[in-house]
Amino acid sequence: MKAVVISLSALGDTEPLWLDWLEDARRRFRVDVDALDQELPNWRELLERFAEERAPVYFRRDADVSTTLRQLRASGTRIGVFTDAPVELARIALSHLGAERHVEVLETGPGAQERVSSAFGDDARVIGTREELLAVT
Repeated sequence: MKAVVISLSALGDTEPLWLDWLEDARRRFRVDVDALDQELPNWRELLERFAEERAPVYFRRDADVSTTLRQLRASGTRIGVFTDAPVELARIALSHLGAERHVEVLETGPGAQERVSSAFGDDARVIGTREELLAVT
């Protein structure tokens, strides 16, 4: 196997932190979180700060996942990650999950899976769950 394309959710769940940030932004800044770009132009910086402060509470390294990622890299397999989460949140999650150094390509937002798959070619294996990831090696 030359490349794997992994959903960030197979490594760790960003949704609880994202939802908590949205609730905090709604309450603290009194904005419509469905219109962040218009109502809170610096929302990405605010999200990054919020996520950095709280990441240790939300993300725990998984020894089996870490071992699998190390084995994949050692065998020369290229690793890409995709997610719908904002890039600021995805980078912090990868860092706290201990996966950042193994990931060659990170794509976020709509069409992320297609972009990272395209970067690695047609033979890249797409992995959507932790169980699928652990079964790779």
